[in-house]
Amino acid sequence: MLAPMIAAASEGGSSHYLPGAVATLIDLAPTQPGWVIEPIYLHYQGDAGTKKELPVAGLKALGLEANLDALLLGGFYTFDQKVLGAYYSVGAMLPYTWITAKATVETVIGDRQVRDTEAGFGDLTLIPVMLGWKEGSWQYDLALTVYAPTGEYEVGRLANPGLNYWSINPIAGVAYSNPTTGFNAALHGGVMFNTKNPDTDYRSGTLVHLEGSLQQLLPAGKGFLSLGLEGFWVEQVTADSGQRPILGDFKGRTAGLGPVLGYLLPMGKQNFVAELRWLPELETKNRLEGDYIWLKLVYQF
Repeated sequence: MLAPMIAAASEGGSSHYLPGAVATLIDLAPTQPGWVIEPIYLHYQGDAGTKKELPVAGLKALGLEANLDALLLGGFYTFDQKVLGAYYSVGAMLPYTWITAKATVETVIGDRQVRDTEAGFGDLTLIPVMLGWKEGSWQYDLALTVYAPTGEYEVGRLANPGLNYWSINPIAGVAYSNPTTGFNAALHGGVMFNTKNPDTDYRSGTLVHLEGSLQQLLPAGKGFLSLGLEGFWVEQVTADSGQRPILGDFKGRTAGLGPVLGYLLPMGKQNFVAELRWLPELETKNRLEGDYIWLKLVYQF
């Protein structure tokens, strides 16, 4: 849900979609009319290894290392009137990121070590359509997410808060929640289509992503403690293109598995949910490899 220069393959070794963005019960479409406010903190640290080159903002970057901290603020509104029998919501999310990146890059005078540090607003996430169907213990979701290139971007810079191109990401999800046993399971999948970066004439390939989670709710005080696992898989299924796909097709992938810890506090028509995720990448190709740490807070009213 944000757009710094990390994540799956493609230009900059990056993508608008990040593992952990849509995976558990906290990420389901709202099924109660009203507002949802969602502040998020994300930390990522990863590297490509000393012998791997990545295309970054028109450069070839060897041995890229990146560190990211981001604060995101999201807001959603669910209408009283249903659409196609589903609860209909719209939303948006804006990140502010701090990025440090270093690598060896090719220049006209030879290779040199470069280290960049940048901070600023990332690309705006717009969700014009989010539909949630609730049928007993099951929920079915459809959403359309659009990433707008509003973040700061500069050709030849390793650390960029924005990616400088549009992405469209339709997502479908299904979830099961047993109120008697407290067992919950969710599965979300989507396809991300990217436009061309006009400053580098580089178009990143299409991504397919899948995330699933298993969670168990346990009574704790006035609410419920949530313990679980999340797994993710992201794969680039079409080649990069443009005048300078400087490292060829450069298809990439990542997969990983990690624990999820959460707390749910129901308050009548209001709900508060907090969730912490640690998602290490366990298998990667043509991308950075590291760890995602998410802290998500949701207040529904």
